[in-house]
Amino acid sequence: MPVNHLITELKLNGITHPGVLDAMAHVPREKFVLSKLKTRAYDNVALPIEKEQTISQPYIVALMTQALFVHPHPQKILEVGTGSGYQAAILGTLFQEVWTIERIEKLHQKAQKVLNELGYDNIHCVLGDGTKGFTEQAPYDGIIVTAATSTIPAPLLEQLNPNGGVMVIPVGSMHQVQKLTLIKRYHHHYEKSILELVSFVPLIPDSN
Repeated sequence: MPVNHLITELKLNGITHPGVLDAMAHVPREKFVLSKLKTRAYDNVALPIEKEQTISQPYIVALMTQALFVHPHPQKILEVGTGSGYQAAILGTLFQEVWTIERIEKLHQKAQKVLNELGYDNIHCVLGDGTKGFTEQAPYDGIIVTAATSTIPAPLLEQLNPNGGVMVIPVGSMHQVQKLTLIKRYHHHYEKSILELVSFVPLIPDSN
């Protein structure tokens, strides 16, 4: 699918934020997919990457990114689950500072290499346990979690900006329909709403 067809499809599916649409049009998804799948880079589907992980469907990437703009002035973003690095690249195109954490070293290294080659000096790649977040840079205006969990990790809630911080996270187990959940924080109060039914790989704590 040509990229312009993908953008048309995203618009038809409710992606309206002009910045998100522009980022989806200009970030080269082919740099983040397996070589044998480059011809499918702009198909609106999830694709496999190394280590039994996936690069998310463009619609879901756009939907999760668009949801962060519920915050009035999002600048600092945490992504849990770097994977291919594609979602981080979209975030780095739109936001001032992005921290992205990945527990699988091979994926961390490959994503960091691609992001560096593309010139994203505002994206900071961290190797570690995403369920613990990254306290060194908290609080975050937005947190995106790109793997599903049946229980929202408390450290991620704590690392949200208390003045309107926004988290987008798929909630549910691997073998169930998961609910892409939007969480807004106002000091010690959290508001939740459901954006979409989704299917993500599981969020796994680091065993070390």
